Amino acid sequence: MCSLQTHPSSPITFSNSKFKNAPSSLRLSLTGNRRYGPITKALSSKEEIPPNALRRKRDSHWRGGFSLGVDLGLSRTGLALSKGFSVRPLTVLKLRGQKLELRLLEIAQKEEVDEFIIGLPKSSDGEETPQSNKVRSVAGRLAVRAAERGWRVYLQDEHGTSAEAVDRMICLGLSKSARQTRTDAYAAVIVLERYFSLSGQGTEIVLPKQVDLQEKLRKGGARDIDFFPEELEE
Repeated sequence: MCSLQTHPSSPITFSNSKFKNAPSSLRLSLTGNRRYGPITKALSSKEEIPPNALRRKRDSHWRGGFSLGVDLGLSRTGLALSKGFSVRPLTVLKLRGQKLELRLLEIAQKEEVDEFIIGLPKSSDGEETPQSNKVRSVAGRLAVRAAERGWRVYLQDEHGTSAEAVDRMICLGLSKSARQTRTDAYAAVIVLERYFSLSGQGTEIVLPKQVDLQEKLRKGGARDIDFFPEELEE
């Protein structure tokens, strides 16, 4: 049975039970309605658009696919970058709204990223919080812009990442002042590490409602010749 949860300020969310085993073409044609914007549905191992972590698990020879971890805060946004098996803190942005979304796209372009892993706030019992709605709203807008480039947006449970980030920085010997300015970036590191440790299971993909953008996601972004040099010979 598929349950449908709606909120005026959030995307339509489909919990996957009945639709989990539905054909991919059906699952990707769930376009919602204009009022609520993008669709967010739970990711399954049979998805047509799997995250990079799952692709890596399925194929040890798989190449490419950098990931940008995003820890969205009220005033600051922490970023972390995964290239291969290496995850590192990248930067902290003090931007909001459209300026933030455009800057995220610029960084993704520069770092050759093809997916965003955004931390979704949840309580200790796994329930979403008031901040979750705000994160879903930003993720929905970013997903539309990202899909134009063939890039994907996923949501990953981020409960406890800030505390883990502080512990990590203390273990690394960072000063108190350094911790205060870099906590968000290290929280994004924890989000990415959690995502890869679970091989992408439990994440949610944020799908634009436009069918043409969904098709761009199927095709993916431009292939990097550094990873696919044989394509130069074709």
